[in-house]
Amino acid sequence: MSNNVVPAGSVAPPGLKGLIVADTAVGTVLGEEGWYHYRGRDATELARTASFETIASLLIDGEAPSTGSEADFAAELSAHRELDTDALDLVVRLSRTDLDPLAVLASVLPLVVDGRPSIDMTHAERRRAVMQAIGAAPTVLGTVNRVRSGGEPVTPDDRTSYAAHYLRTALGHAPQPAHTRAVETYLGLTAEHGFNASAFTARVITSTGASVAAAFVGALGALAGPLHGGAPSRVLDMIEAIGDPASARTWASAELDAGRKLMGFGHAVYRTADPRSETLKQVALELGGELVERAVAIEAELLALLAHHKPGAVIVTNVEYYAAVVLHLAGLPQEAFTATFTASRIVGWGAHILEQATDNKIIRPSARYIAS
Repeated sequence: MSNNVVPAGSVAPPGLKGLIVADTAVGTVLGEEGWYHYRGRDATELARTASFETIASLLIDGEAPSTGSEADFAAELSAHRELDTDALDLVVRLSRTDLDPLAVLASVLPLVVDGRPSIDMTHAERRRAVMQAIGAAPTVLGTVNRVRSGGEPVTPDDRTSYAAHYLRTALGHAPQPAHTRAVETYLGLTAEHGFNASAFTARVITSTGASVAAAFVGALGALAGPLHGGAPSRVLDMIEAIGDPASARTWASAELDAGRKLMGFGHAVYRTADPRSETLKQVALELGGELVERAVAIEAELLALLAHHKPGAVIVTNVEYYAAVVLHLAGLPQEAFTATFTASRIVGWGAHILEQATDNKIIRPSARYIAS
């Protein structure tokens, strides 16, 4: 634990905001600087230049793989793509209900992940359980979208990349290389982002000695909350509602006057540009098209309005804004946006689960009783 931990009996700030509760080597977010990293390496640079498997290996195993070991890691991960009959049948059945895709994944993980208490497992066994979850996630989440689109489940191909496998499973056909790379960049940008609510939830559950599957299920529950998982799909709704960029300020002023937020703007940590948004903006520009041009023009109008509406406040375009544009251009429906984020963030959860279990102490804070 860090020496900066609040002494026993002290009162933590609401939401534990800014409170240091543990040491971690997984990564951190430097909001004042507009920078974040994965184990000391610039996350946006990795997302731009490395495969998602390289990033996953770095987060899970603590170091970037060599050329040979990267192939080994990718093969190990892809070996867990195919679901057995019972698990696949459950995914298909649940996909035909109105259950949230994250809830479908939470329902299936206990069938595909070693269910022993993590406290009774070796590090190698826990790591294998984490890899089982990461390997199965894109199959489950992609299949939900495929079935809800009226198609049949796709048999996994272990020769494709993680990003290509997810898109092929979700869409039912081999994706265009440009779309695969765009989604892979998005996955790389969002694989980990500090002690957010879902990562912390995974660590709390792991600290009890519960199974790796239980920790992932808890993280999925936290991510399902709109205040954490966000709603990139609502960004597209906003862009379509605005239509002509010339109407952006009038439309947004009415929203703000009604007490509603503008989707895709503002972040709890960043006090300068969100590096994930900046990177995805470049990805969107490379894909090109009318939607991208309109999104860029609307962004400029809304940032100018927000600067006037809240002078002195630092309001930035967050990752959701251009994520919505990029994922839409890659062919994914709005209903699959949060699921796509989950297919990425499950890697960060896995890294936190393994780190927590390695030097574990149950997380048990206190509360201050207030008479009602």
